[in-house]
Amino acid sequence: MTQAQAIVFDLYGTLYDVHSVVQRCNAAYPGQGMQISELWRQKQLEYTWLRSLMGQYVPFEQATDDALVYTCRRLGLDLDPATRAALCEAYLKLDPYPEVPAALQQLNELGLPLAILSNGSVFSIDSVVRHSGLQHHFAHLLSVERAGVFKPDFRVYTLACQALGLAPGQILFVSSNAWDAAGARHFGFEVCWVNRRGNTFDELGVTPHTVAGGLDEVPALFRTAGVNSAHRAG
Repeated sequence: MTQAQAIVFDLYGTLYDVHSVVQRCNAAYPGQGMQISELWRQKQLEYTWLRSLMGQYVPFEQATDDALVYTCRRLGLDLDPATRAALCEAYLKLDPYPEVPAALQQLNELGLPLAILSNGSVFSIDSVVRHSGLQHHFAHLLSVERAGVFKPDFRVYTLACQALGLAPGQILFVSSNAWDAAGARHFGFEVCWVNRRGNTFDELGVTPHTVAGGLDEVPALFRTAGVNSAHRAG
């Protein structure tokens, strides 16, 4: 149960499947799509963390491009300019997880303001969300660009509080990335970790308040608490 007054979602891997690029990767490099996608995502995340530690923020698109270049070099794959551009473009058109549209609609019906807080740039967040046709569900699309640093830096989570006018404890933060969920928990958000694959939560000194198997389990947290009328009245 939760008494949160708003919900903030991570984008990549939580609402949208980063591995929906596998088909495009397979088209360029037959039979190697998943291997490329997994290493690409791993390096993409590592580069955001390293850039933050070095105090050298770059747009998410550059981190994504740099990670792709590394991946192809590591796997011994030729990466021509056209393929490079096409694969990076695929990251701007990710598919939402199947349960996401209906879950967002149910949460909207509860009268809860919804927001996205993502490592993506303003451009990349807008592109992904609009391509899926889900933009009408969200009151705010928040990018780390304003903070000039990537999650899990506390300055990023502060952006959500500023946009929503709420204290950390009044916000439910939903992420499938354990490192992000841990960062949000340390910041003071109420946290729901979406664990679709039965993973083990990272040992970072905190645990999520709630664990869900998919986004479709999140609306029940509020219905159980009986807060829909209270949120509409507030």
